[in-house]
Amino acid sequence: MPKQKNYQQNYAFWVRLASASSVIVAATLIAIKLFAWLQTESASMLASLTDSILDSGASIFSFFAIRYALQPADEEHRFGHGKAESLAAMAQSAFIAGSSMLLVFHSVQQLLQGGGVPKAGYGIIVSIIAIVITAVLIVIQRIAIRQTQSQAIQADNLHYQSDILLNLAVIVALILTSMGWFWADSVFAIGIALYLIVGAIKIGWDAFQSLMDRELSEEHQKQISEVTLSVDGVKGFHGLRTREAGPVRFIQLHIELDNRLSLLRAHAIADNVETELMKAFPGADIIVHMDPEIVAIVEGSAQR
Repeated sequence: MPKQKNYQQNYAFWVRLASASSVIVAATLIAIKLFAWLQTESASMLASLTDSILDSGASIFSFFAIRYALQPADEEHRFGHGKAESLAAMAQSAFIAGSSMLLVFHSVQQLLQGGGVPKAGYGIIVSIIAIVITAVLIVIQRIAIRQTQSQAIQADNLHYQSDILLNLAVIVALILTSMGWFWADSVFAIGIALYLIVGAIKIGWDAFQSLMDRELSEEHQKQISEVTLSVDGVKGFHGLRTREAGPVRFIQLHIELDNRLSLLRAHAIADNVETELMKAFPGADIIVHMDPEIVAIVEGSAQR
C-alpha cells in the first residue's frame, strides 16, 4: 500500500532525526556541565551533569534501539523488532535509578561536611546555555512526535522537558549558595536525584507493560470500535485483541456479517474494515476475521 509505505518512510525519517539530535545534544551538555562542575564543585551541578550522562546513555540506547525496531519482520522475528525499544527503556530505568542513588549519597556527604561553592557564576552561565540548547532539541522532538506519535521519542521528550526544570533548579541553588545558604546546593541535588528515581520507575513500568503486551488505551479501543461499526455491512464485532511493539500497533478482531452473504462480498467488507482501520492507525498490523452473525450470537451465548 503506497500510503502505508509513505507513513513508514516519514516515521523512519523523523525518529532517526530526533534520536540523532538527542545524542548530539546530550554529548554537548556533558562537556559543558563537566567543565562547570570542575570549576564549581557544586553538588547540584554534579546532579545536572549526572542527569546529562544518563540522558546520553538513554539517547544512545534509543538511537540504536529505534534503528533496530525499524527493521522489517524477518523469518526469525515474524512480528518485527519493535520491542527493542522497550528492552532499551528497561535498561535505561535501571541505570538511572542506580546512578541517582549514588548521587543522593554524595549530596548527603557534602551536606554533612558543609562548605560553599566556588565560582558559582560558571555554573549559572552553563545552566543558561544548557536550557537554550535543550529547548531547541525539544522543538525538534515535538515536530517528530506530531509526525509519528513515537513512544520512544515521547519518552525522550519528557525527559528533556524535565532537564529544563533541573537546570533552573541548579541556577536557584547556586544563587542561594552564593548568598550564604550553603545547604541549598546539597538539598536541591538530593531533590533532583529523587525526581530522577521516580522518573526511572515510571519508564521501567511502562516498558514492562509494553513487553507484557498490554492492550491499547481505552480511547484507542473505542476508536477501533467506532471505525469498525461504521463500515457498511458490519453487524457487530467481538474478540478484539490489541497490543503495541515500538512503532507498530497490532489489531485483531472478528466482525459479524449477514449469514446470507457470499464469501466474495464478506471478504470485500473485511477489506473495507482493514482499510478504514489503517487510515485511523497508519502502519498498524491488522487481522480481520469474518464470522456469520448467527455463529457470533451462539458463541456469545455460550460464553455467558
